[in-house]
Amino acid sequence: MKTLICGARIAGLTLAGRLEHHGWDVTLVDDAPGPRRHGYMIDFSGPGFEAVTAMGLGAHLRRMASSVDKFRYIDDAGRTTVSLDYDRFVKALSGEIVSIMRPDLEQMLREALGDGVDLRYGLTVDQVTDSTAVLSDGTVVDTDLIVGADGIHSRIRSLVFGVESDFLRDLGMDTSAFVFEDPEIFDEVRGQFVLTETLNRQMGLYGLDDGRVAAFTVHRSDEPPSSDNARQEVRAAFSGIGPLADRALTSCPPSAEMYSDRVAQIVMPNWTTSRVALVGDAAHAVSLVAGQGASLGTAGAYILAEVLATERSVPEALAEYERRWRPTATQIQRAARDRVIEVFLPRSKRTLLLRRWGFRAMRIPGMSRVMTGSLFPKGSRSIAELSAAGRSQLRNV
Repeated sequence: MKTLICGARIAGLTLAGRLEHHGWDVTLVDDAPGPRRHGYMIDFSGPGFEAVTAMGLGAHLRRMASSVDKFRYIDDAGRTTVSLDYDRFVKALSGEIVSIMRPDLEQMLREALGDGVDLRYGLTVDQVTDSTAVLSDGTVVDTDLIVGADGIHSRIRSLVFGVESDFLRDLGMDTSAFVFEDPEIFDEVRGQFVLTETLNRQMGLYGLDDGRVAAFTVHRSDEPPSSDNARQEVRAAFSGIGPLADRALTSCPPSAEMYSDRVAQIVMPNWTTSRVALVGDAAHAVSLVAGQGASLGTAGAYILAEVLATERSVPEALAEYERRWRPTATQIQRAARDRVIEVFLPRSKRTLLLRRWGFRAMRIPGMSRVMTGSLFPKGSRSIAELSAAGRSQLRNV
C-alpha cells in the first residue's frame, strides 16, 4: 500500500512512522525548505503522550524535554503572584507530561523514521485526482491514500474539502513565538515557566537548556497579524506590561525569525473522503487556548495508522478513524471555546483573581487534579481503546 502525506509536522511525521511500521510505502512532502525552527514550548501530555509511549518513544521524549521546575505568574511590577512547583502538574497527570519545544518534538519523530519513508522538503500538492496526486514540481504520485497533515492552513483541505473560511472559527486573538539570547532574563526564568498576569494579553517566558530564552505571546485583537511586521506588532501590543516583558521585547528578533498567526479552530462536518483524510490541525485545530494541538495531532495520526492496519479497506478505515477520534477532538474543542479561553486569557480583573486563587488552591491535597483537569480537558477513552484492532486485516482496494 502507498500513501502520500502532505505536511512533515507533528501529525504527518507520526503517521509516516506508524504506516511505515505497518509495511506501507510512504511519501512525505512539506512546502518548507527544511525542518521548521520556530514554534512554542508546549506541555505535551494526554493522548499524544500515550501514543508516543505506545510507539516506543517515551524514553526518548523525556530525554528531549526541557527542564521545568516551577510555574510562576508575575504582575506588571514584576512581583510574583502565583508560584507552584511544576511537579504538582506532573503528579496530577500521573507523570505523563513533559515540556518540550515543538521543533524538538518534530526532530524526535523525524529521527524515528526509517528508510521506507521518502521525505521531500520544498514541495506541496498541486492537484488531487482519483488515483494520483500531482506535486508542485510536476511529479505524479500514484497512491492509495492521500493525507493532509499540513496544519491549520491545510493545502489538502482546500483542494478536496473547500475553502478555509468555510471551516475556520476565529477566536479573536493573535499569537507569536520567538527565541532570543539574554543572560539576565535567562537567569531569572531558568528552569521555570513564567507568565505575565495581565488582562487581554499575555507573554510567557521559558529558560531553555541551551541558555536561550523562548517566548510566546497572545493577545486579543480584531485583526490577524502580519507576518511581515510581526516584530513591530508584538512590540506595540506588549510594551508596558512589566519590566521582564519590556526587556524581552528589546531582544525580539526580525519578523522572518518569528512564528506569528491567528488563534483559531477548524470545525468541519467531515475529515475524510473515500481516499483522502485530514489529521491534526488540518482536521480539528483546537487552538493555542486548549494547549493540546500537538498531543491531539500525534494521537489522531496514531489512531489513523492503526485502523488502516486493521480495517478491510482504505475507505472503511477512514470512516472508522473519524468515528473513533471525532468525539475526543470535538469535546476538547468545545471545552477550549466554552471554558478554558476565559481562564487562559482573562478579560476582567475578577476572572484573573479567580484564576490566581485557583492556582494557589493547588497546594491543597486533591485540588491539583481538579485544576489540572480544567486546564487539560481530555476525552473519555484511552488511546489503547481508541486504536484497538478492527474487524480484519487491510487489503488492497
